Amino acid sequence: MIVGLVQCDCLLYSAQSLKDKRSVLLSILRKATHSHNLAASETDFQDVWQRTSLAFVSVGTSKVVVEKELTRALQLIDSHPEIERTQTTYEWF
Repeated sequence: MIVGLVQCDCLLYSAQSLKDKRSVLLSILRKATHSHNLAASETDFQDVWQRTSLAFVSVGTSKVVVEKELTRALQLIDSHPEIERTQTTYEWF
């Protein structure tokens, strides 16, 4: 069994309030957890309008399967024009 974690810092240039930020993040986090084998959360910058840190975790029987799920999560972020990924790190357990 392998556990994969991907953390990414993101910028939301058009967010003018925490409400704007939350609407974008909730859309991403809900899609990630409902359609993929992932757990997802905002892990930092909760009180900042235009910045966030997101974490996605997946568990599987092989690194290839887990990495595919984590890549889908990153593609989900990249598909939203309101948010830009700035730094991404992977960890394996």
